[in-house]
Amino acid sequence: MQRIYNYGSSLQAYALRKLVEESTNDALVHYLDYTPGPPLVKSPDIKRNGGGRLRRTFEKVSEYSKTEARILDKIRFFNHKSHYASKYFPLIGISAAPRHEANIDLQIIGSDEVFNCVQDNTNVGYTRDLFGHESKAKKLISYAASFGNTTLEKIDAYKIRKELEEDFLKFDAISVRDFNSQEIVSQLIGERPEIHLDPTLVYPLSQDSKIPGTRQRSFKYIIAYGYSGRFNDVENQAVRKYANHIGAKVLAFGGLQSSADEFIDCDPFALLAYFRDAEAVITDTFHGTIFAIINEVPFATIIRKSHGVGYGNSEKLGYLLSSMNLECRALNDPSTLPELMEEAVDFSPVRVLREHQRARTLNYLRSAIDLGVVND
Repeated sequence: MQRIYNYGSSLQAYALRKLVEESTNDALVHYLDYTPGPPLVKSPDIKRNGGGRLRRTFEKVSEYSKTEARILDKIRFFNHKSHYASKYFPLIGISAAPRHEANIDLQIIGSDEVFNCVQDNTNVGYTRDLFGHESKAKKLISYAASFGNTTLEKIDAYKIRKELEEDFLKFDAISVRDFNSQEIVSQLIGERPEIHLDPTLVYPLSQDSKIPGTRQRSFKYIIAYGYSGRFNDVENQAVRKYANHIGAKVLAFGGLQSSADEFIDCDPFALLAYFRDAEAVITDTFHGTIFAIINEVPFATIIRKSHGVGYGNSEKLGYLLSSMNLECRALNDPSTLPELMEEAVDFSPVRVLREHQRARTLNYLRSAIDLGVVND
């Protein structure tokens, strides 16, 4: 998942790698790649226009062009996606060519929606690589992996339960990051996996030396963080109204939003500097929420329920806010955004919780490394 053109994917891959490196003094740590499989969900567009990544690319370009935004911002966004790999992958240590080595002591799957197997994304699809199938590693574990909005009902509907059971039984240790994922694994193999925080919450990411120390914009701003066009008209109007109320501009990251004054194309570490200096963050994404939390910035998280095979974030985001004791930051009604932002956020308990979870993570990884490294 580290090759997805997305800040969250990039930074969680980077953070997990740093945590593994912190857990061992003499291991060579690098990223492995998987081979995408055919999607289980066959959308009408695939049947009409043919499958594959080309179709998805055309769909995305069409989706972006429909989002209300300035022409200059659309150009910036197109360039952001076009040059993401060449500009930003080297910063987090991702090789230009995919890596598929088999001579591995320890393979760690995750974190990300690596187990989200019931979806129509042709860039991922259903691939048993992401469940460690036929892995040649001496030891196999996962860390903070997620099924996303895949449920046990969907797994049964697409008749892949037996395959997943077989693959999970071969793991030496399983770690997930939300209750939905824990329940699925428990139902599949009769064992409840550990739940760990996303690596961006336990690695001290906000203190990383790659983050610029200076403010990136001199003016007052709030951040709208989400995929292009994901904020609806009511939500965008609420964001715009709130920004006007506090005399701030709206900067969009990750995707185009009609409420934004400007879309910003920057590297993942500069993004964290923007979050650090923002007046507020409005997001409907998992990592947008995390980036606000680790920078201790007032934020509002929009929770969306899943409908069929359509997009939903409630499985991951609901658990994330609950685990941080920050359920109060869920934005259920866009009109209440000003009142929510006026409520002070006490991040001190979150700091204590993160430090405790950091110790759990390092213990888990060190145990796996001790088991996984074989001296010939």
